[in-house]
Amino acid sequence: MKIVRIGEPKILQSNPLSKHNYFAWPTVARLKNGKIALASSGFRLQHICPFGKAVLSFSEDEGQTYTAPAPIIDTVLDDRDAGLCAFGTSGLILTSFNNDVAFQRKSGQGGEYRDRYLDIVSEEEQNAVLGSTFRVSFDNGVTFGPLYRSPVTSPHGPLEMPDGTIVYVGRTFSRTQVDCISAYTLDPHTGAMDYLGSIENVEDEEGKLLSCEPHATVLPDGSILCHIRLQRSRPGMNYDTFATYQSVSRDGGRTWTVPVCISGRVGGAPAHLLRHSSGTLISVAARRNDPCGIVAFFSMDDGKTWSESQFLYEDSVSRDLGYPATVELKDGSLQTVFYAHPKSGDPAVILGQIWKMEE
Repeated sequence: MKIVRIGEPKILQSNPLSKHNYFAWPTVARLKNGKIALASSGFRLQHICPFGKAVLSFSEDEGQTYTAPAPIIDTVLDDRDAGLCAFGTSGLILTSFNNDVAFQRKSGQGGEYRDRYLDIVSEEEQNAVLGSTFRVSFDNGVTFGPLYRSPVTSPHGPLEMPDGTIVYVGRTFSRTQVDCISAYTLDPHTGAMDYLGSIENVEDEEGKLLSCEPHATVLPDGSILCHIRLQRSRPGMNYDTFATYQSVSRDGGRTWTVPVCISGRVGGAPAHLLRHSSGTLISVAARRNDPCGIVAFFSMDDGKTWSESQFLYEDSVSRDLGYPATVELKDGSLQTVFYAHPKSGDPAVILGQIWKMEE
């Protein structure tokens, strides 16, 4: 399989007339009404920022243009990764998570402008919203219901099973829980979530690696295929491990196979999965070791084997990039969205690359 890029990457979400012009961690999805939705964390100052909001845009012209980003989740904290799941006849779930005040202060980012804001966030306000969050729409993203909280978090959100069940595979959010990737069912009408099962952590000769930021898709036989970010970093050097591992559940998320690496040790993460109408599985991820950029892997046998990676976007500006997600366009081509810094010194924005697959 060969990647053929169509045109140059376009800026899809930004806020160039304001200092709040850092956008990151996007997801793109086809809605039940045919429109395309694009979510991200926007209106930020930088990577860690209390002004971050989970925002949403729409495209009615197959990803050529998007509406201005509108805030959907805007708590007093740092609202980050924005995931999407279209479900039912007109449903849409938008997910996010946030950082507490202490974590934001410890980051060292923001200075006095940030600190003056954090000074007025009360413990009561923080505790009311701290965690992995989501809101649900039943009219294709026009209006949303109350803010719910989830025991797990993932950058790109849940998935809808063939019978309409919503399954959310994510990393446990609370430090009081066992640190692992777990699956839950999600009731979009009440926000209730019920535990299904967990994926075994990965260990090597040096001990446990960090497992986080999964994304899952459902296969034609009903199995759930999940790609997981595995990493280990060392002071003063690139990631020792920054990889995508795969696990499969054949019983609706209750039990999972032992994760195996599909990307190589520093091949890229976190991943977003899409099954193309041709049957090809596409997994996109970001490389943060040289050479940096956005890469794609392909499987023609529902994840049993994967191709070598190919670059969709090469980046020599910053390692602060990634979280790609892909949507199939009506003509069979694809749009992959991701965040990156277009030029040195520029803030991060959401970019989109249209492309197609060729044999």
